[in-house]
Amino acid sequence: MSNQSDLAKSAAGFNGDPLSIDTANNRVGVGTSSPSSIIHSLHPTSPKLTLERDSTSLADNNVIGEIAMAHKDSNDAGTAVRIIGRAEGTSGAAGLAFNTGLPSSTAERMRINSSGNITFGSFNASGGSVGVLFDIGGGTSETEIQTSVNGTATRTHYKFINDNGAVGTITTSGTSTAYNTSSDHRLKENVTDVTDGITRVKQLEPKRFNFIADADTTVDGFLAHEAQAIVPEAVTGTHNEVDDDGNAVMQGIDQSKLVPLLTAALKEAITKIETLETEMTSVKARLDALEGN
Repeated sequence: MSNQSDLAKSAAGFNGDPLSIDTANNRVGVGTSSPSSIIHSLHPTSPKLTLERDSTSLADNNVIGEIAMAHKDSNDAGTAVRIIGRAEGTSGAAGLAFNTGLPSSTAERMRINSSGNITFGSFNASGGSVGVLFDIGGGTSETEIQTSVNGTATRTHYKFINDNGAVGTITTSGTSTAYNTSSDHRLKENVTDVTDGITRVKQLEPKRFNFIADADTTVDGFLAHEAQAIVPEAVTGTHNEVDDDGNAVMQGIDQSKLVPLLTAALKEAITKIETLETEMTSVKARLDALEGN
C-alpha cells in the first residue's frame, strides 16, 4: 500500500494479490493499490470478474449471473439496465440477455444464445410479435436473418435510407412480400414517355449460361456489361473492374429495372398490331364489297 491517506484498508486478496479500498473515492482495487474506477482488477494474465450460481440443477431460464445498473431519479428510481446470464433448458447451456427501460418496466431487448444466434425484441417464427433474429449459429438449413411483426396488415420490415432520405423498403401484407424502390411522382422531374422501346429491346442480348460455381445449372439471363449499354440503371459496377490488389470487382444486375423498357416495347408492339388489325379489317371490307359486285 503506497498511500495511507488514500487507502483506508488493504489485505491479502485473491491469490495473494493485495485488496485495497480507497475510501476517499469509493473505489476497490484487486491487484492494485491505485484503483481508477469503482472496481479495478489488475492481473498479469487474466483480469476477469466471475459470477457463479451455486446450484447443481438448473431449470430453463434460470439466472446464473446478473449485472444491474440503477439510479435514484425521482421520476422512476431503481434498476433500469440489466445484463443477465440465463440457462437454456437443462443441458448446462446458457445465453446472455440485455434488458433496458424504466426501472418500473424493464424488458429484454436483445439476447445472444448459446449457439451465437442474436435475437432483437420479441422475435417469433410464427409472427405475433415484433423482433429480428440473426441465426449466426444455425445449420445449413437455417434462415440466417428473420423478422417478425404483429398482425397481417401491411408492415415495413426493412427501410433503406441515405442522405436523400428513405429510398426503398421491404414490406409484407397478409399473404405476400413487396420490394419497393422510390417512385413517387413528387421525387421526379423532366418526365417523358419512352418512345424507343422496341429499338432498345432489340439491342438486348438474352443468354443461356451456367455460373462457374454451379456448373450443373443452366439459366436465362444477361451479361451485365451488355445490358449496361442499353439500360445502365439496371447494372452496378464497371466492366472488367479490379481493385487495388488486382482482384476482380464483379458487376451485378437488377433485372426488375428492365421492366419499364419491356413495357414500353410491348405497348409499341400492341399499337402496331392494333393498327394492322384495323387495316386488315378495312381491306376485308373492301374485298367483301368487291365480291358482292
